[in-house]
Amino acid sequence: MRVSLSWLREYVDLPADLPAGDLEQALVDLGIEVESVVDLRETVTGPLVVGEVLEIEELTGFKKPIRFCKVDVGAANGTGEPQEIVCGTRNFAPGDRVVVILPGGVLPGNFAIGARKTYGRNSNGMICSAKELGLGDDHSGIIVLPEDTPAKPGDDARPVVGLDDVVVEMEITPDRGYALSVRGIARELSHALGVPFRDPADVPAPGATVEPAYPVEVRDTVGCDRFAARMVRGVDPTAQTPGWMQQRLTVAGIRSISLPVDITNYLMLELGQPMHAFDADRIRGPLVVRRAEPGEKLTTLDGVDRTLSAEDMVICDAGLPNALAGEGAGVPISLAAVMGGETSEVVAATTDVLFEAAHWDPAMVGRTARRHKLFSEAAKRWERGVDPALPLVALEKAVRLLTEHAGGTVGAEILDIDHVRPRTPVTLPADLASRRVGVAYSPERVVELLEQVGCTVARGGDRLGEDPGEVGVAAAGRAEVLTVTPPSWRPDLTDPADLVEEVVRLDGYDRVPSVLPTAPPGRGLTWPQQRRRAVARSLAERGYAEVLAHPFVAGELADQLGLPADDPRRRTVRVANPLSEEQPLLRTTLLGPLLGILKRNVSRGLRDLAIYEIGTVFHPRPGAGTPPAMGVDRRPTDEEFAAADAVVPDQPRHVAVALTGELEPAGWWGPGRAAGWADAVAAGRAVLDAAGIPADRVTVRSAEYAPWHPGRCAELLVDDTVVGHAGELHPAVVAALELPRRTCAMELDLDALPPAPMVAGPAISTFPPALIDVALVVDDSVPAAEVERALVEGAGELLEGVRLFDVYASEQLGAGRKSLAYKLTFRAPDRTLTVEEAVATRDAAVAEAARRFGATLRGA
Repeated sequence: MRVSLSWLREYVDLPADLPAGDLEQALVDLGIEVESVVDLRETVTGPLVVGEVLEIEELTGFKKPIRFCKVDVGAANGTGEPQEIVCGTRNFAPGDRVVVILPGGVLPGNFAIGARKTYGRNSNGMICSAKELGLGDDHSGIIVLPEDTPAKPGDDARPVVGLDDVVVEMEITPDRGYALSVRGIARELSHALGVPFRDPADVPAPGATVEPAYPVEVRDTVGCDRFAARMVRGVDPTAQTPGWMQQRLTVAGIRSISLPVDITNYLMLELGQPMHAFDADRIRGPLVVRRAEPGEKLTTLDGVDRTLSAEDMVICDAGLPNALAGEGAGVPISLAAVMGGETSEVVAATTDVLFEAAHWDPAMVGRTARRHKLFSEAAKRWERGVDPALPLVALEKAVRLLTEHAGGTVGAEILDIDHVRPRTPVTLPADLASRRVGVAYSPERVVELLEQVGCTVARGGDRLGEDPGEVGVAAAGRAEVLTVTPPSWRPDLTDPADLVEEVVRLDGYDRVPSVLPTAPPGRGLTWPQQRRRAVARSLAERGYAEVLAHPFVAGELADQLGLPADDPRRRTVRVANPLSEEQPLLRTTLLGPLLGILKRNVSRGLRDLAIYEIGTVFHPRPGAGTPPAMGVDRRPTDEEFAAADAVVPDQPRHVAVALTGELEPAGWWGPGRAAGWADAVAAGRAVLDAAGIPADRVTVRSAEYAPWHPGRCAELLVDDTVVGHAGELHPAVVAALELPRRTCAMELDLDALPPAPMVAGPAISTFPPALIDVALVVDDSVPAAEVERALVEGAGELLEGVRLFDVYASEQLGAGRKSLAYKLTFRAPDRTLTVEEAVATRDAAVAEAARRFGATLRGA
């Protein structure tokens, strides 16, 4: 929100010598974030003058339109001769008055202007746009001054375009929609500085007449609870927007379009009431306000063809047949509360203007704006809440401004379809603010501050005080009860806590003592926290980089991952108000978002990646129902907590990794090694080891489980319970997600792991080991991990370690046979093993493998 100080002074008596720092601090103290306070007089230095375009020569042979102009700048250039300037925009003509900065001037951003030769001509200065002067974001054309501008060529242009003013730019939080207007900011400054405020909406506005200004039917009074309209006929279509209005719109960052449209934008900035102007001659029949039918089309004012949703509200022309919506429903001509349509917009020949001012459901507008990615200035205000009492006031001001500057006749008929419900009073204990904040506010002070906000306060009655012993105030006893009716422009005030916040805000946050609570004694990390940190540390030490992904996924992810139709991971939780309509679901597996991050990094040029994430997944609870409604005036009961928790989705914590490219880089030392399915399995083993699960309780075996390759997928079991899967992703999944070939991944349910048992530290033997290699020939279908398990169990306590170092297959071994070579390490804790002891232990290990799998020693 950008607004000039001169505009604010019309409605609030700001001190004439108010420093910019004091102005900023006053707004900050009220909870309004100030982006900047800029004195425009200091942004442009040097000669900035009014110029009149005398001649324009179109230069050809260049990639873009270039014009060589001669501009009368009076005596500002020292000679009185026309100034030669090269310009690249085409929205002006000979006779127009423009803003010119001459050589020696400096534009915002320290952009110095000089005389130079460009496009084969001399250019002495620049004809300026609003963006170049720092007045807004419009760079589509230069500023053309209104015909009624009193300044003559050579005069200082700063007062003409508003560069003699101070501009305040603020970031308005979602709960303060009223502050997106001059009216709201002026009221806030009157509170902060203790100066009088004059409400721009305090003007007489006639009510509805028997005959409406235009026939309108509102079919959904929830989405639109008020719709008002007035007609002005016979306006001058050539009438220009007055200079003062153009200047204020430009400072606010809004481009001047035409007088009727500029009036709606001007009043939106002044009052906070978005409006729309229709060309009445381009409407065929009555207007119908309704929800859109899925699949209906509308071309909005930005030229985009939009497909509408059933939740969108539209204004329709019932004079146009619509087979999709039914008889009398009409064709959409405006996306209500967001943007108008091309078929009914005000054009250069418009003489009859129908002004519309309504009140729309904020939730509907917010969802519509996000669905269509159309965050118009109107939508920003509607989703934050607009005063429902403003439509008739805005219409009265609109028709008066239009007839004042373009003539015409205001219709005596006024339409006002009003279904607005009165505000619900809020019951507030007078001492609640004192008990919650720790500052003693008397009941009189509370009433005074709430009435400043605009609330109507009725005093009377008492109730027993609550929460004795809260910080700063003893609240035992009886407290007076206030019945507070919030003003129409504050839809955010719905609970006692909201009113308490207003009391604290207006009285001053600086009065609230900074009292830190006594920290409870720490008990250290819980064992699940210790486990998660150990897992994260283990993966990081193995070269994996941690990522944090959003938990939101698209509906087509399950198909992309190739999940079967009956897979539980297809049952998802849909977010009621998603950040993106393209990703409205909560993830049931970490792999979707994790692989999305992998793909994004690959697209940025990275080829060798190993990433991991530890996070929650979400599984719905079928038939859980809806949670109970819980207010903010008290702590929920244990029963309410339990009922709400029963509805919350199950949220187990998972860990997942994804790998692609080379795990060991190539270089002058030799070739690298590409990441493979075995590395994903090794990551799963590392997680289980870091989680404190002994290796003898872990089993790894082949499996078929989407989205992994059926021949290169392993499932990890702890005590015969499957806790995760690892391996190479299915080629179809890799193709669907546009990932590199042979991408590998692992996902494991940390919450499914049993608590880690207490184990004694390893005994370290000081005696030398005995190293023996064995090569066993088994069937090709026998897993190497099972053979290793047999060797461990057969060898007994003297076996210290076993490692697979070679897998070999050849015609000599026979079809369907393979050789597994293991390095066995034997050691005794109390003596040096003899050769006979080591060989006997090896033979016992081989014998167990032979008994289970028919293994034979290779070469025997």
